[in-house]
Amino acid sequence: MPAPFSVPIWQKPQTASAFQLLVTAPVDVAIVGGGFMGLSTALHAARLGLGVQVLEAGEIGQGASGLNGGQVIPGLKYDPEWLLEHFGPERGQALVDFAASTADTVFDLIQDEKLAVPFTRNGWIQAAHTETALKAAANRDRQWRARGADVRLLNESEIAAMTGAQGYLGGWLDRRAGIIDPLAYTVELARIAAAAGASIAERQKVVKLRKEAGLWRVSTESGAEVRAKAVVLATNAYTDGLLPGLAETIVPLHSFQVATAPLSSNLAATILPEGQAVSDSRRILVYYRKTADGHLVLGGRGRMARPRSEADWAHLQRALVRLYPALSDVVIEKRWFGRVAMTPDHLPHIHEPEKGLLAVVGCQGRGVGMMTALGKRMAGYLANGEAAQLPFPLSPIRPIPFHAFRQIGVAATIAWYRMLDAFER
Repeated sequence: MPAPFSVPIWQKPQTASAFQLLVTAPVDVAIVGGGFMGLSTALHAARLGLGVQVLEAGEIGQGASGLNGGQVIPGLKYDPEWLLEHFGPERGQALVDFAASTADTVFDLIQDEKLAVPFTRNGWIQAAHTETALKAAANRDRQWRARGADVRLLNESEIAAMTGAQGYLGGWLDRRAGIIDPLAYTVELARIAAAAGASIAERQKVVKLRKEAGLWRVSTESGAEVRAKAVVLATNAYTDGLLPGLAETIVPLHSFQVATAPLSSNLAATILPEGQAVSDSRRILVYYRKTADGHLVLGGRGRMARPRSEADWAHLQRALVRLYPALSDVVIEKRWFGRVAMTPDHLPHIHEPEKGLLAVVGCQGRGVGMMTALGKRMAGYLANGEAAQLPFPLSPIRPIPFHAFRQIGVAATIAWYRMLDAFER
């Protein structure tokens, strides 16, 4: 019987040695969290000549980045016209340009650095299951095509051929996107960051921050201490009380995933034959892709609490069969989950409550590209202090009112949305 939860179906690649480098001399920046954001910041900061120490509470790839859905999607939850309207022509255009480039950042890095990361770049499909969703896709298509993006609308027969799935009226194809093996990518990011000069230490949970004599003292659960001129908190959905109020600015949700046994050649020829990633338009969406070795991986929202049994993944198996009835008898080889962080405005937030203390939260389902690209910008800011290069404005920490009750409300909303989705075609 497959493990009810734990790790992805891919095992962590063996490295020459574990990441255990913990420096004693003061560094320019201490980065808390060894996921996409933390490791990208570390890589680029080290290449800019900064002394970097990464502190990861578990093992590299053990958190949300290694457990990611593997979809590399450019853009934001909002389309270009909304960004221009809400942020103004200058900041809005900078955001549009940044959002358009995030997938390029990932795939260019993989190819330029010759990373050992399986990937396919044939696009991402946003599948529409209602006429309303199809109209929204047409509006998004219009805005991005006007800016030269390689995108197009799909009609009902086209999306059926490209996905092999049932129940879609059409959709939107963004060929800038693609898929990666997220665990391999996380580990490779750590490898090249270390090669660039960043020190990386696993199993070093940070429990205290304090500033003394112009330096931040970063204390870990093991009793180790790192002194740094600046600190970047890159813990996202795993944010705790280390920085007061930060955890109350996000709603952490669990994203559950299942992976089938390798598909037969007949099934593989009809299910995502061109290798695109897919996310649907339901309120509680599901997303799916094929892996390089033929598994079908499907994910979506799970229970708010930690899972207790295989039954907590049953909704994903139902979605799998709804989309692909031929998979009704397929064996589920693995089940796992990770946390994602949502912000009230569905945008990433960059905070600097004190000079030299930075925090980034809120991937909003775009974490692979967004956090990789944002890490490079953060490194530049750490090196020269020019906030204009950050795509998102620095914002104050604003805890969500009645945050303690927020997850109860979210759980109720998810249940309500699931019911609404069930009544829609």
